[in-house]
Amino acid sequence: MKYREKHPLSAALLVVCGSLVLAACEGEPPAKPLTPEESAALAPTDPRIAGLYQQSCKSCHTVLDTGAPLTGDRTLWDARWAKGEKALLESTIGGINGMPAGGQCFACSPEDYQALIRFMAGRD
Repeated sequence: MKYREKHPLSAALLVVCGSLVLAACEGEPPAKPLTPEESAALAPTDPRIAGLYQQSCKSCHTVLDTGAPLTGDRTLWDARWAKGEKALLESTIGGINGMPAGGQCFACSPEDYQALIRFMAGRD
């Protein structure tokens, strides 16, 4: 007699537990808060976006006291991201809370803003 036939509940439990372990491995790791130093060490890979980020975004998005979500800190960005990229783009262009319209990026196109938002939100 096979083990499965003798212990059907144990075999089923083993299958369920194994499935849960595999499912957990496939998802994204849980977000962890970043320190301002960890945030400041991040940079976009695209040179143009990196220059715009350095010039217009980094000084606020790597300092906790500004109220801006730290670059790369998904614990601060996930709720904002849930509103959708369109809403984030509109907030960026129009300004929100302490952030001035366009984040003072006078050279940014809507596509640049989208790339910057994706980078800072930890989505690129």
